[in-house]
Amino acid sequence: MTGSEASPQFRLAYVPGVTPAKWVRIWQERFPAVPLELVAVSSAEATGLLRARGADAGFVRLPVDGTDLSAIPLYTETTVVVVPKDHVIAAVEEVSTGDLADEVVFHPLDDTIDWERPPGRPAIERPATTADAVELVAAGVGLLIVPQSLARLHHRRDLTYRTLVDAPQSRVALSWPEDATTDMVDDFIGVVRGRTVNSTRGRRADAPAEGKDGRPDAGAARRKPAAGKSTGKTAGRAGGRNPRGASGGAKGGTGRGGKQGKPRRRS
Repeated sequence: MTGSEASPQFRLAYVPGVTPAKWVRIWQERFPAVPLELVAVSSAEATGLLRARGADAGFVRLPVDGTDLSAIPLYTETTVVVVPKDHVIAAVEEVSTGDLADEVVFHPLDDTIDWERPPGRPAIERPATTADAVELVAAGVGLLIVPQSLARLHHRRDLTYRTLVDAPQSRVALSWPEDATTDMVDDFIGVVRGRTVNSTRGRRADAPAEGKDGRPDAGAARRKPAAGKSTGKTAGRAGGRNPRGASGGAKGGTGRGGKQGKPRRRS
């Protein structure tokens, strides 16, 4: 089977913390003939994968650098601090960055929060990954700030998390190469945006009719008679002569090219 004969396939990348199951289910129900392949990728590598055409589209974390990728922001996540269950912070519902001033706060190399300056005291070394940082928090040597979805992803029984009220937040977006906005990409955008099966992606229902060449038929509007009126050609047939013999239906008038009506009586 040649490449042109191969069945179409939609490749969807997603970064840790994003759960695409809902959109995948809708896609499978709506486009059963087009398989959807999920591609797990780290946040740092997601945009590179899209640029290399390793996926048709992907759920990424903003910001997206460069102008060659389109992005539709979807939602903003709550930022939380991950702590051991016996930590003093576990006794409250939420904290501020100021409350972490005396704490060692890990800032992993794959951090997804855009800090100007991370709160707390920096660790001697930055963990390579968020997973590594979670292990260090469990060892009781520091705390970790992450989007809530990552705290859930790396859940441990000996750890908990609390909302960090004044921290930057991570935003999730759907992104794809701008010069590769295919019909399948547009279909998936419709799934994510909640378009129904009957929604039209292209021409509106009230768009002008098309001619045989596929272009809008400009003459269609001219040929369609206005409500309550007839065209001149129709008038010539239906009302060309009034009961007094005048052409055009005007009382006592003379029709263009027709017979003269009854002359008026002079006073």
